[in-house]
Parts: sequence; C-alpha cells; structure tokens
Amino acid sequence: HLALGLVLLVRIPATSTPLCQQDLNRIKMDMAPTSFDDQYQGCTSMMEEKLAELNRTEFNNNRVYAKTWTKAAKEWWNKHSHGHHTFALRSEQAIALLVYTYNSPRYKKFNEAVRMAGSSRECYLDNFHFKVLHFFLTEALRALRDAQPSRCYNVYRGVQDMFTAQQHQSVHFGQFTSSSLQNKNAVKSGNKTLFSVKTCYGVPIENYSYYPTEKEVLIPPFESFKVTKVTHDRNRSFIEVHSQAAKSNYNCEFVKG
Repeated sequence: HLALGLVLLVRIPATSTPLCQQDLNRIKMDMAPTSFDDQYQGCTSMMEEKLAELNRTEFNNNRVYAKTWTKAAKEWWNKHSHGHHTFALRSEQAIALLVYTYNSPRYKKFNEAVRMAGSSRECYLDNFHFKVLHFFLTEALRALRDAQPSRCYNVYRGVQDMFTAQQHQSVHFGQFTSSSLQNKNAVKSGNKTLFSVKTCYGVPIENYSYYPTEKEVLIPPFESFKVTKVTHDRNRSFIEVHSQAAKSNYNCEFVKG
C-alpha cells in the first residue's frame, strides 16, 4: 500500500538543504514566474514509480514533515475505520491534503518552497524537498474536480500582508492557496488584504481537512486570474480576481530525460 509505504520510510533526518534564494517580503502580485506549477500532465504513472525513492530522501531530510505525514496518515485511517470517508481520493492523496491543512511550521515552509522552486529546473531538482507532497496535492485536486460536475466557486482569502495589483492584470498566486466559501472564515486568517476570488480549478476540501468547519477551497498554483477590481484604504487592500485558465511553465520535470 503506497500510503503505508510512505509512512514506513520515515526515519531520523539528516540536515536539510537550504531553500533557493528567495524574497519573502514581495507583495506585488504578478504571474509568479519563480513558482513551481507542474500539472504532471501525461506522466502520472511515471511519477508514481519514482515516489518510493523520492520520499525516502524527503522524509529523512525533514523531521517535522515526516511526523506530520505520519500523524495525517493515522488520522485518515481512523476516519476509514469509523466509516467517515469517500471514494473520490486515494489514501495518499487524502493524506496529502491533511498534511497541507495541518497547522504546523511545514505549511509556511512548503508555500515558500513552492513559490521559489520554479526559479530554474535545477532549483526544483536539487533544492525542492516537497516533490511528493506537491505531486499528491496536484493529483488530489484533479481527482476532486473530475469527481464532480465542472463548476467555479466564489471564495475569499484574507492575509496579514498588504498586496498590490493593477486592474486587468493577469496574476498567479504562485502556491497552493487556501480560501474559504465564507467571508468570515477568510478574515480570521488576516485582514490586511482581502481577496475575492472566482476559481474554476480550486475545489472544496472540507472532507479532507483538519478543520472542516472552515469550508476551505484549495486553489492550485497553476491557475491564472485576471484582476477585476482593486481598492485600498490606509490599512488594508481589497483585490477581486476571476479565473482565466490553467497556465504552467513546467510539466513532468522530475521524469524528463
């Protein structure tokens, strides 16, 4: 069983490799050119063949990541034992969503890494140590989209940073982006910038989240948006964006010859 195998390969880590050079204070919205936005189109089977080797390295490099995955796996299997599960996702995909929504230091580190791993192919291959999680999250969102009628969602996202954007500009969020179907939940996460988002590639993940009451919709890093409205006052920003398309700079990078 793949999910079990991922847990069994957790060991005491070696020292981790530094992330690629990054500017964490950038708040101007753009197309996130340094983001790693692989959709793994046409190479799912090839990626899965590489996962055992990949996770052996990634889990051993990172104690918190390994422990979070193990805890999420136990949580998912506990839900199965009580019959609280659906069949839309495979276990490893569901566990990846639990890992992502778990409130640990890895959440921030993962997002930072995704935003910079697309700086170059070498940066992704040599310095991005969340390849397994990125792959399973991407596949989980694809599976959830395929399991329901095609639709878009109007969602909200609040953050503690002041973002800026230009009306009619095309933008990416540049990471897996949490949002909520409920405005009040979004504001809890931050009120310096409030995003109103129409997403057509994000999907609800409340059945796979540690916090189902947040009504979370997770948006993939490859979705591009058009900025339709921007307002500012002295202390906060409001930015409205509408989905345009799926646009990636990378595809199947790990298995390319």
